[in-house]
Amino acid sequence: MLKLINRRTLAVVASITGMLLVGACDRADETATTSVETVATEMTLTGAGSSFAAPIIKHWFEVYGAGQPDVSLRYDSVGSGAGIERFLAGDVDIGATDAPLQPDEVAQADGAVLQLPVTGGMIAIAYNLPNIQGPLNLPRDVYPAIFLGEITRWDDPRIAAANPGINLPGKAIQVVARRDASGTTFAFTNHLAAISEAWAAGPGVGKRIDWPGGAMEANGNEGVAQRIQVTENAIGYVEAGFAERLGLPLAWLENRAGGLVHPNVETGRRGLADGADTPPDALTRTNPDPRGARSYPIVTYTWALIRADYDTPEQTSAVHDLVRWMLSDGQAGAESLYYVPLPENLMQAALAALDGFEH
Repeated sequence: MLKLINRRTLAVVASITGMLLVGACDRADETATTSVETVATEMTLTGAGSSFAAPIIKHWFEVYGAGQPDVSLRYDSVGSGAGIERFLAGDVDIGATDAPLQPDEVAQADGAVLQLPVTGGMIAIAYNLPNIQGPLNLPRDVYPAIFLGEITRWDDPRIAAANPGINLPGKAIQVVARRDASGTTFAFTNHLAAISEAWAAGPGVGKRIDWPGGAMEANGNEGVAQRIQVTENAIGYVEAGFAERLGLPLAWLENRAGGLVHPNVETGRRGLADGADTPPDALTRTNPDPRGARSYPIVTYTWALIRADYDTPEQTSAVHDLVRWMLSDGQAGAESLYYVPLPENLMQAALAALDGFEH
């Protein structure tokens, strides 16, 4: 539930007793006492969940909070799984997840819940191969095999065939994956299951899975990115912006149309739109294998989870106004942080759903 913090400052002007002496006569003034009480109220809104979208959500909270002196905003980047748990338990006001809630999860909520897409982005495959120049190409039958543990060395013929002229090291591949319950893992494994029958029949799709062949594990997108950065011959999946900020090279992946595509805002936009000029406006739609020659193949939205009603009308308005701003003015800062702004039709559908939620 929304946490409302009241801070009272009591200022008391102490009794002032003055004594005036005139000649040989003493005269005592009456004691004058003044008590002044001022009340200041600060509302604290809390959010938790997706590490994938943590940089842009924290940016939103900072910018929005600067214009709302009576509102304090706090976001915990704990992963989608923990964010969902905290939201359903009523411990935070807003949950953030890269895996939309399933019907059984919605049923656990106390009251009506709305999940709205607020941003989109790319899941990159980042790697650490010292002395390798030029981009690394990974066909769509190769990178699932790496994460399945079927391809275990960098100089495997299937990797070499896609990268002529690159002197790949004869070293073991060190896979890095998420330890915590993660929407990034959900989106990544949802994609792998869509393009690999072996993956669909084996590890499957989930926020947390048992990685075949073993993997080094870390919490959060930032943890995976940092582990890749310090581990030679490593490979892992991570939100593209985290990898970019650490200077990690990102693989070019083969998409559904057979093209090799690098993750950036434009290829991510095309992937989220499924290669169409007018993208779908379904609010909880996922797209594990986008169409389109220039579509990046591993994309996801992040959803904000909110309630219809909080403890008071003021609290409800505060949460809904924040999310309305994130859906509109907040979208302007997305590209600078390597995220994809919501397309106009999806933004309008989300705003309409929020308006309808309030009546």
